[in-house]
Amino acid sequence: MLTAAACLVRDRDWLLRHVGPGEHVTVTDGSASLAMVTVMGPESRRLLQPLTDADLSNDAFAFGTSKEIDLGCVFVRATRITYVGELGWELLVPAESAVHVYSVLTEAGEPLGMRHAGYHALSSLRMEKAYRSYGHDIGPLDSPLEAGLAFAVAWDKPGGFIGRDALLAARESGPPSRRLAQFVLDDPCACPHHDEPIFREGVLVGRVASPTHGYTVGRPIALGYVDAAALVGAGQPVDRGWFEAAPYELEIGCERYGARAFLTPCYDPKSERVRG
Repeated sequence: MLTAAACLVRDRDWLLRHVGPGEHVTVTDGSASLAMVTVMGPESRRLLQPLTDADLSNDAFAFGTSKEIDLGCVFVRATRITYVGELGWELLVPAESAVHVYSVLTEAGEPLGMRHAGYHALSSLRMEKAYRSYGHDIGPLDSPLEAGLAFAVAWDKPGGFIGRDALLAARESGPPSRRLAQFVLDDPCACPHHDEPIFREGVLVGRVASPTHGYTVGRPIALGYVDAAALVGAGQPVDRGWFEAAPYELEIGCERYGARAFLTPCYDPKSERVRG
């Protein structure tokens, strides 16, 4: 199981608390034994392919595939996944070989113009793609239906899952009146920070969860929840088109800035770059 660093203690605790009576389960934290190196971007396949005997073509290594491959002088677990909205691989490397793998990658990447990218760059890219961040955009009080993540729910999972009945009932009652939306601001110089009020037709309808500047789209962007109850009435289901139909305003430093809302990513909405 692979989780974010900020969620490690929470997820380990959740696993331990849900070991049933009479079940024998061992939960071990292997974080110290592995390093993570990610190679992302349109040239990532071109960089990695000469360094391994594994076939990294789209047919042989489709999006979502995870397998062990040789890289340099070691084997790593390569997972074709992304949190930045581009073609790429996450590489789990034995800790003692991390420097070696890093050196192999940087040497091979130099003629391709490979650049290092830090957390703020990752955050900007993931928000352009509307990828959710646990603790910011989603949490234990948010429904997958409200967060736009119903497609990721295993509704027919054998044995079910905790909360399945409640989630099914919510789905059958109609579209939710509260939705996580992506906002693109009209003013390229606006600078949202966090928790800014969101207005529609002059009515407070939500607050910003995650903001950043989208350098690819050339505009400030944000993720935030919109609750339609103040405009359409409490408990009323709202079609997804309603959330995108009207202009919004985000209040930043007591000044309001116009914005448009989207329920699909403003960058590569069909994920063609991710799956290419």
